[in-house]
Amino acid sequence: MSVQKRLVARLDVKGSKLIKGINLEGLRHLGDAGEFARDYYAQGADELVYIDIVASLYGRNMLTKILSDTVRDIFIPVTVGGGIRSLEDVTELLNAGADKIAINTAAVRNPKLIADVAHKFGSQCMILSIEAKQQPSGEWEVYTDCGRERSGINVLEWVEKGVQLGAGEVLLTSVDMEGTRNGYDLNLVKAVSSIISVPVIASGGYGQSSHLLEVLGAGADAIAIADALHYRRTTFPELRDYARKMDIPVREFQ
Repeated sequence: MSVQKRLVARLDVKGSKLIKGINLEGLRHLGDAGEFARDYYAQGADELVYIDIVASLYGRNMLTKILSDTVRDIFIPVTVGGGIRSLEDVTELLNAGADKIAINTAAVRNPKLIADVAHKFGSQCMILSIEAKQQPSGEWEVYTDCGRERSGINVLEWVEKGVQLGAGEVLLTSVDMEGTRNGYDLNLVKAVSSIISVPVIASGGYGQSSHLLEVLGAGADAIAIADALHYRRTTFPELRDYARKMDIPVREFQ
C-alpha cells in the first residue's frame, strides 16, 4: 500500500494574529489564527503548522497561549516553531498541546539542541525547519531569523547533519518561492528528499492544484499550504478531490 501524502495548513503568526507575506516580508494581518486553525481542522487538514515568524527576531515566542486555546477543539497533529531556544521551551510547548516542534534559528546556532530534543522527546517530535535561499552559484543557503540572516551553511550539508543528529522530519521552506503562488522550488525538494530518509514537508509557493502533483512527484511527503487557504482560493476538500483524481494516496475524510 502506498504511503499516504499529508495535506498541511501552515499558519504564520505574530502574537495571536495570522499573518502572510511574500518571501517572508511585507506581512499582512489576516485575523485570529485560532479561528483559521479550527476551520482547517473542520475541512479535513491532516496537520497544522504554527510558526511564530517574528519570535527569533524579538527573542520570544507567544505560541503557548495560542496552542492552549486551539488544541481544545482540534484533534490532529500540531507542529509549532519560532523562538524555541531550549529544552525548557520545548517542554512548555508540548505541555500546551503541541505534538511536534520545528526549530530553525536555534538549531543553526546550537546544533546540539537537535540531539537533545530527539533524545528527550523522540525523533518524531524534532522537526528541522529550514529556510532556504538559492544563491548565484546555484546552491541553497540556510537562512535564519525569518529569512533575514545568512548562515553561510549549505542546505544539503545541513539537512544531512540535522538528520544524523536526530531530526525525524524536515520542514523545508523556499524563501524565494514563499508567497509567490508560482509553485514550489522543485529542484530544492528533489535535492533534499534524495539524500535523507525522513519525511520532507515542502513549504512555500503553492498557487494551483498542479503544484501539489509536481512537488509530491519531486519527493515531498507532505505539502504545507498557507496563502491559498487563507484567501480561500482552495479548500482541503478540493485538494483531496484533486489528489484522488491524480491517484495520489491521501487520507479519507468524512
